Amino acid sequence: MIREGQLTLPRFQRFEAWRPIQIEGVLENILRVPSLPIGALLVLEVGDEELFHSRPISGAPGPKGMPQMNLLDGQQRMTALWRALTDDYDEFTVFVSLENEERPEIEIVKRYISKSGKRMPLWADVPAECFSRNLAPVSILCPGAKGEKAMDAWTEAAATEKSTDRQIMRLRQRLASYPIPFLSLPVTTEQETALDVFIKMNTSASPLKDFDIVVAQLEGAVGDSLHDMIAELKEKVPTAADYGRVEDTALAIGALLNGKPPLKRTYLDPAFGNELANVWNQVVAGLKRGVGFLRDEAIFNERLLPTEVIVYLSSALWAHVPIDGADQEGRARTLIRKAIWRASFTDRYLKTATTRAFADYKDISELILNPASTATPDLFDEAQNPLPTATELIRGGWPSRKERLGRAIIAVSLYGGGYDFADGAKATADNVRYREYHHVYPKSLVQNEFPDHEVSSALNCALISWKTNRKIAAKNPKQYLEERAADANATEAQVRHRLESHSVPYDILLGGDFRSFMDARAELIHASLQKLCEGSIP
Repeated sequence: MIREGQLTLPRFQRFEAWRPIQIEGVLENILRVPSLPIGALLVLEVGDEELFHSRPISGAPGPKGMPQMNLLDGQQRMTALWRALTDDYDEFTVFVSLENEERPEIEIVKRYISKSGKRMPLWADVPAECFSRNLAPVSILCPGAKGEKAMDAWTEAAATEKSTDRQIMRLRQRLASYPIPFLSLPVTTEQETALDVFIKMNTSASPLKDFDIVVAQLEGAVGDSLHDMIAELKEKVPTAADYGRVEDTALAIGALLNGKPPLKRTYLDPAFGNELANVWNQVVAGLKRGVGFLRDEAIFNERLLPTEVIVYLSSALWAHVPIDGADQEGRARTLIRKAIWRASFTDRYLKTATTRAFADYKDISELILNPASTATPDLFDEAQNPLPTATELIRGGWPSRKERLGRAIIAVSLYGGGYDFADGAKATADNVRYREYHHVYPKSLVQNEFPDHEVSSALNCALISWKTNRKIAAKNPKQYLEERAADANATEAQVRHRLESHSVPYDILLGGDFRSFMDARAELIHASLQKLCEGSIP
């Protein structure tokens, strides 16, 4: 049915996702004696008209006419069987071991193209070489005349014995006669019912992601493919991918714009697909302006992101701001700056982040749209969500550990330009991805005198180029700064400017007192974060 295009997938189905070990497992369950079940399929019978747009299983030919069935559940299993039995994988070849006929093992051999253009390893395409390893390609077990011809050609080229030929025939028969049970929804099934069954089956056994659920709902509601919409979104806003999964961000923005919290409950609502389609242009426009704003604020990518909330919250808020409204845009910029930095430095979103973000979104969007509004977002309430003191900034852990406060400190430290200590390059979205976290005071110099949580605090961290980081190594600050200045032919004023662009106190750093340095830098960072959390620029 797959070969003839009679069994297809609804377009909202997830794409192929199985790893090699899962492909091995399903084939071994089928070929062993006794065989083991691989689970039931769920299909939707197709009548004169398909309820959903469909596509062929990966690697299979497209339907020549109307398919007989849509496969609602079981895509990964059937894709694995189809592609393995038709030798359709470019990145590997699937073999069956001939050593143990009762419990044959599946071996997947990775393939790659050499510099000379040959598919390696070469032996995987040479029957005699495969047979010498007691391996046969699974593709010769494919049922039907084509598979039988492939088997005959392979056994002849491998010069196998009659006993081996009989063993391969038994494996072919075992596979051809393997029963795969399936549940069938009749032609009379309504679209909404089919979607409901699909979602419930996939949220109990093999959970769907929120995005997959909305893909199904949106296509059922308006006939558009959310996969295609996301692909177009990524083309229009390529920088969005720097801040995490674009699919999840887009759903969260869409939920907020529709006046709903970005929760699974919202996405499971059958109406959400249609609602998302209605605000999609706003989602695209808001995300473009939102990630652009984060870049302006020196939060260049996911690595520097204190909390994912600020991506979808700021984007949803920007969707309300007129492009040509100078005064309104200035007001919005101040409010959104205040929102993202307070979100980064307070504990507001440590728990129930999505519901709290929804509440704040409603109040802040009202403030943006109506200058006379008296809305009071909880995010802006200093009593409920106080900012850390300068002393408390020591709690900011090493930013590579995805620690919120630590990442917020590093982001603030780049606000002044984040110029590299050695080459003087300003931190940008393009070069910051190649920078490394550097201990301003090397651990080896101070770790015996101070607790590790202080030595590895974000206050003792600077984001600099990997080349500079390698040259600095474990030298004391005064030594490495003098060396960098000499190597780069930089004046003391230039070196001072580069360090101060990271909120690093130059004179105190040269003094060599770690405790004084940490206290002084905490005060500098604190002064900057207070202005940012007021909506001002340091």
